[in-house]
Amino acid sequence: MSGIPMRQPDQLRPVEIQIGYLEHHPASVLYKSGKTVVLCTASVEPSVPPWLEGKGKGWVTAEYNMLPGSTVPRKRRERSKVDGRTTEIQRLIGRSLRAVVDLEALGERSIVVDCDVLQADGGTRTASITGGFIALAKAIKNELPNSKIGPEGPLRDSIAAISVGVVDGVVRLDLDYELDYAADVDMNVVMTGSGQFVEIQGTGEEATFSDGELASMIQLAKSGIAELTSEQQNALA
Repeated sequence: MSGIPMRQPDQLRPVEIQIGYLEHHPASVLYKSGKTVVLCTASVEPSVPPWLEGKGKGWVTAEYNMLPGSTVPRKRRERSKVDGRTTEIQRLIGRSLRAVVDLEALGERSIVVDCDVLQADGGTRTASITGGFIALAKAIKNELPNSKIGPEGPLRDSIAAISVGVVDGVVRLDLDYELDYAADVDMNVVMTGSGQFVEIQGTGEEATFSDGELASMIQLAKSGIAELTSEQQNALA
């Protein structure tokens, strides 16, 4: 189709990761996926929500926001009430991050991961998860210097997310806005660095998809997440 960027179907958009983007916040990450830009920060609080007090467990949650200038037309600020889309996305980010955290090993601490979209060109939720994990890992390392990513916790594994879809009959990886708008099927896949699935969200846009297309999308997502995991490891190294 005309206007589709000249990117191979199995090719990720260019990824850029800048840790410590905010001078006074070491667990801040500027994460770029093509033209999508998200600022992720992870803040540690020495307490937990009331329902967890005294249970020897920590908590990880997330907040997501799109700045007014991140899209055209301007997105109105969410003042007194968070809209349904924002609520759904920040819940997805939070549960994705918690999937790889040993909350008991974290101790009675809360970590809030803020994901603020500075510029949107598709894939803001998957970029928030992938960049948010890096911010989370930095925050935990700053709080618990001896911690490592592995079975001993508090971070048992890494987590990343990517979109896939079917556009003009072709299974494609990492949908930007133009591809997402044209897609007959789109799917978001969240996986750990070791290859375990955390969440799959997929739907046909006035279309259906076959077993073969589903298998192809899952396989493509797995390869994309493997690349993103490598990007995370390089950034954290």
